[in-house]
Amino acid sequence: MRDDFVFVDELIPGVRWDAKYATWDNFTGKPVDGYLANRIVGTTALCVALERAREKAESLGFGLLLWDGYRPQCAVDCFLRWSKQPEDGRTKLRHYPNIDRPEMFEKGYVATKSGHSRGSTVDLTIYHLATGELAAMGGDHDLMDPISHHGARGINPVEARNRQHLRIIMEGAGFSSYEREWWHYTLRHEPYPDTYFDFPIT
Repeated sequence: MRDDFVFVDELIPGVRWDAKYATWDNFTGKPVDGYLANRIVGTTALCVALERAREKAESLGFGLLLWDGYRPQCAVDCFLRWSKQPEDGRTKLRHYPNIDRPEMFEKGYVATKSGHSRGSTVDLTIYHLATGELAAMGGDHDLMDPISHHGARGINPVEARNRQHLRIIMEGAGFSSYEREWWHYTLRHEPYPDTYFDFPIT
């Protein structure tokens, strides 16, 4: 692995993860190019900030569950190829019920050059430390729909409050939110703002 990139779980004790793109549980319906291990990778700067976030979350009774961190450029290229394939309906209802595959890029849910490839962006949620259950958020990871936007209508007060908890935790630790995805945060002072890496996660 490249210098200054690490496995997040090695630096942040107690963090949970489920690297969706290394599994069959993602919008493409199969493991994605470049994800050869179910681990989350990021820059050391990302990990320092995530540890601050973990401490804040713990003070509120929550833990962090990470879904994605560093994303190889070859994975982004895989998304682009997939978007041009005929629709098979396998993941549409769960992940993009109201749009067609190419619209993922047009509407800003997937990028041809992803901030994840710079190593300091994460997709994550929170869970209740007392029970281990995920906090209700009014929609799952990679639901490409207006319901996933910050401030979306159609979610209940508990879900809205949990999204706000996550936003307070992450912005207080030095991250910026992304308006179209409640789970997506980028380190404000990321160390490689103009570099898109392409080494695999192994």
